Amino acid sequence: MPDFPSLAKDKKYFIQTNGCQMNVADSERLAGILLHDLGLRRAEKSSEADVVLFNTCSIRDHAEQKLYDMLGPFSARKRNGEEIAIVVTGCVAQQEGEELLRRVPEIDVVLGPQYVPFLKNVLESVEWGKQVVATAPMLYMEDNDFSKPIRGGEGVKAFVNIIHGCNEHCTYCVVPATRGMEQSRSMESVLNECLDLTKNGYKEITLIGQNIDAYGRDMTPKRTFAELLEYLNANLPRNTRIRYVTSHPRYFSDRVIDAVANLDKVCECFHMPFQAGDDGVLKRMRRGYTFESYMKIINKIRAKAPDAAICGDVIVGFPGETEEAFQRTLDLMEQVKFDNLNTFAYSPRPNTEAAKWEDQVPEDIKSARLQRVQELATKHGLERSRRYLDTTVEVLVEDKNPRNPKQVMGRTRQGRQVYFDGDLEELQGEFVSIKITEARTWSLVGERTR
Repeated sequence: MPDFPSLAKDKKYFIQTNGCQMNVADSERLAGILLHDLGLRRAEKSSEADVVLFNTCSIRDHAEQKLYDMLGPFSARKRNGEEIAIVVTGCVAQQEGEELLRRVPEIDVVLGPQYVPFLKNVLESVEWGKQVVATAPMLYMEDNDFSKPIRGGEGVKAFVNIIHGCNEHCTYCVVPATRGMEQSRSMESVLNECLDLTKNGYKEITLIGQNIDAYGRDMTPKRTFAELLEYLNANLPRNTRIRYVTSHPRYFSDRVIDAVANLDKVCECFHMPFQAGDDGVLKRMRRGYTFESYMKIINKIRAKAPDAAICGDVIVGFPGETEEAFQRTLDLMEQVKFDNLNTFAYSPRPNTEAAKWEDQVPEDIKSARLQRVQELATKHGLERSRRYLDTTVEVLVEDKNPRNPKQVMGRTRQGRQVYFDGDLEELQGEFVSIKITEARTWSLVGERTR
């Protein structure tokens, strides 16, 4: 194999990451391969890079066109004779495949998410003058993944993937087509990655998966996500926080509630997407639960973990959603009062069932409904923040306040951002007791207790 003469020392890479935590984790692995295996250094600006990677997300509308717009300047550089390697990875890469090369022939690599561990091999093929499209379905093999991620998170927090893919096939979602079938990692490998992080000073680990409650159902013998939480809680160092995203109400179990309520390292925060409040809409989405069954979960959480935060996701303007059906979404929000809510207007995505339906909701109605849920979510967010006033909370310090250099920022166990006066060099990665003096919609302000 070639020795990468054009990707030798003094060469740089740049990764543009869009999308969810899964993409952030993939970009960390890509960065690890580029640094450790190929000896490239990270460029501060994309214009300085010799290898440019676009890690893409296809959840939002017009994702493909946005990618083509971003690729334009780099394609022009290549046409003008610059030696630059262009790699497109992530969900748009998996979704579009060879079409990307037809539209932008300057692209060198189209890399599906499951091929991230093979970036070095793929770039070796590029070195021979080949264009590579690696999007064919494949099983994720842990033995093939030797990447050593370059972590973000300010050296305090990190993502650890515990399950790849999704088997649900919700009618609006591209994930099963872009990230493949569910494949759980072994409990031992997850623990080893977490232990490696804690040895390097990380204090907070977020376990990630498209449907984290499905963890272990593809294994023999079967495992459960609650078992994994219990296993990690028993084996990680004392001052470690464990978070996770994202749950699916259809598979959520009482054992997970018990784990969050009782395990000292597991943070009191539930991310429970509900997507819609109307049973008819939920059925068409193929979500597998109802307004009533969702509220049963919420009520159990409130009973067993009353101080926990509850966050969610919602989609408005799904095909066929009437005003009456939309009102059920508002009703559910009023009953739950989410600590944080990610809000989306439905957008048809390629290769999904709902995109082909004729009863699409007009854009102006979707926009108006989105504004209404955002206004209600803001009201509830402030209400949930106010419960912290005059209380003392444990905060893990992450970074500085970008708007006030005299302040640092951290999070409570429930995930609320907290700002207070302090020196980042002294406090980063430390657990600090903070008395809350001001409540804002999505954050808190406080002062250190003596």
